[in-house]
Amino acid sequence: RELVRSQSARCLAAYAYASAGPGESSTDLVFSGHSLIAENGALLAESDRFSFATTMVVADIDVERLLNERRRSNSFAAAAGFTPRVLSFRLADTVADSALRPISATPFVPADDSERSARCREIFAIQTTGLARRLRHTGGSKAVLGISGGLDSTLALLVTVKAFDRLGLAHAGIEAVTMPGFGTTARTRGNAERLANLLGVSLKVIPIAAAVRQHFRDIGHDETTHDITFENAQARERTQILMDLANRNGALVVGTGDLSELALGWCTYNGDHMSMYGVNSGVPKTLVQYLVAWCAEAEFSGEIAKILADIVDTPVSPELLPPKANGEINQITEETIGPYLLHDFFLYQVVRLQAPPAKILFSARQAFAGRYSDGEILRWLKLFYQRFFAQQFKRSCLPDGPKVGSVALSPRGDWRMPSDASANLWLNELDRLKADS
Repeated sequence: RELVRSQSARCLAAYAYASAGPGESSTDLVFSGHSLIAENGALLAESDRFSFATTMVVADIDVERLLNERRRSNSFAAAAGFTPRVLSFRLADTVADSALRPISATPFVPADDSERSARCREIFAIQTTGLARRLRHTGGSKAVLGISGGLDSTLALLVTVKAFDRLGLAHAGIEAVTMPGFGTTARTRGNAERLANLLGVSLKVIPIAAAVRQHFRDIGHDETTHDITFENAQARERTQILMDLANRNGALVVGTGDLSELALGWCTYNGDHMSMYGVNSGVPKTLVQYLVAWCAEAEFSGEIAKILADIVDTPVSPELLPPKANGEINQITEETIGPYLLHDFFLYQVVRLQAPPAKILFSARQAFAGRYSDGEILRWLKLFYQRFFAQQFKRSCLPDGPKVGSVALSPRGDWRMPSDASANLWLNELDRLKADS
């Protein structure tokens, strides 16, 4: 909107703009169908966005006024030949301990409340439109997804409910499946089941412990060995259940994984990594929390809002390891892979700004001053690079899902990276930075 308006002012012209609409493919992008007409800096007409109906905007353009404005302008003249004057000077490298400009610790999350609310509304609309477009394309009226009582699956459920509302479909066509396993806690399971019931979706409870134990016997794995096999077998069992339910009911499996998990490869290959449409694949973890909180304030109320608030306060965990003796979550994701606050900062710096490790360290010092030491920043930045490179093979076969911002990791568009790329250059620089710090 501002680009069209300001360009019409700069050119002393009328600017009519029409973008592609939601009828386009939603494989990796969602088009809003935004149409605008501006004249000399004034917005004359604007359409609604994300509407599946064909829209048109009409406005009167005062051509004579524009011609007069151009005559009055001293700077609007025929472009004359211009030879630039080049001044040569030397600019030496400057060593600085701090920067004058502020550096946000949450580049994906606006600090201003109203701006953050507007961003959440925009992203939620992109997610719901993308899923609705995919359902319309397939001719389906049913969806299935796994719910755990965690942030990601909760957001995916809310998106699915609103997509069904947009299409005029009954919530009963959404099959929300909770699949308690060895690490499931009463808090997360209770929140998942209560939320599903309040939203009016079809709730299905399928415990997976017996099936996974049989699988362990089949492959000769000791159940008391809580290794990667123990964890991933549960994730793949859950995905198998969802896929089979989708086949039986003619439904679409809605993926729940977010952008941060994709960057770190924090998902089970051919487990929760796989779906038929990943609505959260463009949303970083730090923003997921705000989106769920925004939904509690702007889209829902009452008991649903209370449950959403408790989900926001629940520690992030895959719940694949047995809980503590008191029933609380025993597996905290950020204790294993580091703070998502840092990883989302690294993700933005690496992918969006293409910053080298030294610059990322400098920026992180400013953004997290007094919160994380150089040693902590370097530790988790090293892990980020290691996982970001090593886990590309999961992103190379990523399901479809909508891009919602300036950073995306789809192998079909924004991020074309070989699965066998080496991180050695970046890791070597990190070692030098650690030695110098």
